[in-house]
Amino acid sequence: MDDDLLAPLRLEGVFHSRWQAGSPWGIAGEAEDCALLHYVQEGTCAVELPGAEPVLLHAGDLAVFPHGNAHRLGDRPGRPAVPLSTLLPERPPGGVTTVELGGPGERTVLICGGLHYDRSAISPIYRALPPVLVLDKATLDGHGLLGGTLGRLAGEWDLAEPGAALVALRAFELVFVLALRAAVGELAEGSPVLRALRHPAIGTALHAVQTRFAEPWTVESLAAQAGMSRSAFAATFRELVGEAPIRHLTARRMQEAARLLSETTLAHSRISERVGYHSTVGFHLAFRQWYGTTPGDYRRRWAPGFQED
Repeated sequence: MDDDLLAPLRLEGVFHSRWQAGSPWGIAGEAEDCALLHYVQEGTCAVELPGAEPVLLHAGDLAVFPHGNAHRLGDRPGRPAVPLSTLLPERPPGGVTTVELGGPGERTVLICGGLHYDRSAISPIYRALPPVLVLDKATLDGHGLLGGTLGRLAGEWDLAEPGAALVALRAFELVFVLALRAAVGELAEGSPVLRALRHPAIGTALHAVQTRFAEPWTVESLAAQAGMSRSAFAATFRELVGEAPIRHLTARRMQEAARLLSETTLAHSRISERVGYHSTVGFHLAFRQWYGTTPGDYRRRWAPGFQED
């Protein structure tokens, strides 16, 4: 499975940075066209994503964002956040910088990397990864090369030796690959989707849901995609994935709708079409049922500066 996940993933460059933040502090990062890594060298850090519970990272923990989803970082959840674009307007592959922000309180030190890759080459298993993967210190310590590489990155940041920048770039690439392997190894035991992707027929249908969710899928058409009868497909899908095919499809559509609401300025009608709803009213009802709030209220929470016509 590691080969299926990583072999097609062609890394093309890394932008990395060191953040020294004193509480109170908060950063709002927009969606990035790359994978992201945040390693907490010192202190604590709260991670918030649209539609998810906050995650608190401690010293020695690593968070990986395989798809570069928009998210917020801060000394605690709900902290007012400064847009990342105002602090680092340019983040070119190969660049490196140090940023200081926040107040006089408890200090947090983060090592961050943005890893650019060829999105056209990513595998179905990679597409199925969740928005964020968290590896705690104990897990990192259990993977000696991964924990050791992160420790060296953090400890040798200020070295001005010849070739140090290139070494750091290659080290971030190594951390990315090792972190994915470690995270997926753990996820495979508890993630029905990753297990189901190994099934030749159900995996085909899951890939269709992940990449072509806007199409008017039914249980019958998904079964045909998998090359199975309707009844056999529905039963096998539920057994492997843990939920009915249409509910899984709805989850994927709602995930994409939340991303578009928080990361783009598309009108609700356009978002409705992009996630497979031909009726805006139907989309609003489905979104409210799924998230417990309207698309408009959701957007105001995660994109407060946006004003829809």
